[in-house]
Amino acid sequence: MKNKSWISLRNTSCLLGCSLIIASVSAAETGYISPLNEFGAPDLQGTWSLATQTNLERAERFNGVLVISAEQALQIEARVQARNEASNQPSDPNREAPTAGRNVGGYNTFWMDPGERLAVVNGEIRTSVLVDPDDGKLPYNEQGRLNFAAAMERRQSYDGPEVRPLGERCMVGFGSSGGPPKLPVLYNNNTQIIQTESYVVLLAEMNHDARIVRIGAAHQDPSLYPWLGDSIGYYEDNTLVVVTTNFHSQQGMRSSLEHRFYASQQMEVTERFTRTAQDTILYQFTVNDPENYSQLWSGELPMTQNAEQVFEYACHEGNYALPGILAGARRAESEDADYAATDSNQ
Repeated sequence: MKNKSWISLRNTSCLLGCSLIIASVSAAETGYISPLNEFGAPDLQGTWSLATQTNLERAERFNGVLVISAEQALQIEARVQARNEASNQPSDPNREAPTAGRNVGGYNTFWMDPGERLAVVNGEIRTSVLVDPDDGKLPYNEQGRLNFAAAMERRQSYDGPEVRPLGERCMVGFGSSGGPPKLPVLYNNNTQIIQTESYVVLLAEMNHDARIVRIGAAHQDPSLYPWLGDSIGYYEDNTLVVVTTNFHSQQGMRSSLEHRFYASQQMEVTERFTRTAQDTILYQFTVNDPENYSQLWSGELPMTQNAEQVFEYACHEGNYALPGILAGARRAESEDADYAATDSNQ
């Protein structure tokens, strides 16, 4: 993705009162100057939300189009709001029991907070986080498609805790919520940014995943593969640039309801955090993973300031649900029954 004069974003309400859109104009036009912290670096501290209805990849219904009109966005957002309102209605106490053997679900809508609006960058209402490739699709190569399919197949296994998704085990958050790249998920989309002179901490609300970025440092020994990878960073004018590689072997599959992709341990992700308004950070990233992809792929979306603090994420390794999941699988095997369809993406 080429360097540009990136855009500042502001919240405005729709004239029809139906939609809140993150509008954007250039920093040059507004005269916005990013504040500096006590160390002379751009001040990015605070709590920021990535919640949006814009997914990583572009849905087929958009026919490859990245930017849609305000009228189209209103229709999409109105459907989301109507669905949420219907889901939030009290449950019918006289409803029939769910079908035997089917997945009865684990959440109601109260717990979900994926956002109701599409993301807007540079005044454009976006249909995908991905901006490169132009079609908004992940550019898998043949090996990448095989790796992705194998990882999806492993997710259907219940042989032991080690084969279950990391979010289900409370090891790291679901999907790529902790990053990199950081992507929106079904809930807990807040990230607290904390800065010192030598470090930046990116604390995701989801699972309290804390990524510690070492400023001006070199990567650690490549034999070390920490959760969330090894992140180093530097400041480029008003932008924090973070480069991450050497990922844990179990973090290859990133899967949620909003995004799903496979990555190698040697994937390199370059992130850019630019404060473009008092209440907005423009988040950009580029992924380099030649083992799985035929080219680099890049995305961007706004992070909006949240005056609230991050919530406690009361999930821990060995949580009580996991023995129940495995016990249910053993019961199904003893009865020679099929497993209920899993929906552990979130």
